[in-house]
Amino acid sequence: MAKYMVTGSTGNFGGLALYYLSKKVAKSDIIGLARSEDKAKKLRDQGFDVRIGDYTNYGSLVNAFRGVDRLLFVSSTTSGEISRQIQHENVVDAAKEAGVKFIGYTSLIKADTSQSPLATDHVFTENLIKESGLNYAILRNSWYLENEKNIIDAALNIGKFVYSAGEGNVAWALRREYAEAAANALSSDEDYDQIFELAGDSATYADLAAALANASDGKFEILSLEPADHKRFLINNDVPEGFADYLVELHQGLKNSMLASDSNDLKELLGRDLIPLSDAVAEIL
Repeated sequence: MAKYMVTGSTGNFGGLALYYLSKKVAKSDIIGLARSEDKAKKLRDQGFDVRIGDYTNYGSLVNAFRGVDRLLFVSSTTSGEISRQIQHENVVDAAKEAGVKFIGYTSLIKADTSQSPLATDHVFTENLIKESGLNYAILRNSWYLENEKNIIDAALNIGKFVYSAGEGNVAWALRREYAEAAANALSSDEDYDQIFELAGDSATYADLAAALANASDGKFEILSLEPADHKRFLINNDVPEGFADYLVELHQGLKNSMLASDSNDLKELLGRDLIPLSDAVAEIL
């Protein structure tokens, strides 16, 4: 029987992927990867086999990956003293050395053409995987609906739903839908060697506001602002200036539909339709 591993298994995405994978294959064939024994304990208490490995420690990864056939490689965060590219190179090289046969990698929607500052590291990693000789599924995720929690909270707590992305489209879906799709790809018998553009049904922030109004009892004003006014609103509501700049810059990319897509890959990997936007908003409230 194949052995499956999920990296980042103590995190939000990895934990969900581990859960959905356990619905597809025997728990005895699943291995989680954690950075420390403390982080591993919760998963062990749930009956999962967990190995210790850190993206910054190549030797620990080689040891952790031995005997694994199919690996779900959840991308690292951008913070830390060791660059994301070095960390990701460690993962791919260690997988190859350890004899892993297949890698599923969580990338960014339209990574090769995206203007997002996050795209560079993902394209670098995608190329490493393609050149590794391993079979692969590159899972290019669009925007998690959970990423809009700050806008939703402001609407319900302050009474103002504020954005500066204009009529730009965003392909929102729930984190758990992306994680389930990743688990489906990992547990498949397919070797794939392909890129999946995973995206929800594209919608605007006006659509999101309507979905929030439908899903909640809150009364709020919807404000589509210019970037400077959006930043001023954020700062006036105790958002640190640096993070306010980031959010406004993000909305300008979203205004150009940076995270929009008409791909059906997510629905096809899930084998079903996505949760409607209003229902998804209700779920995260």
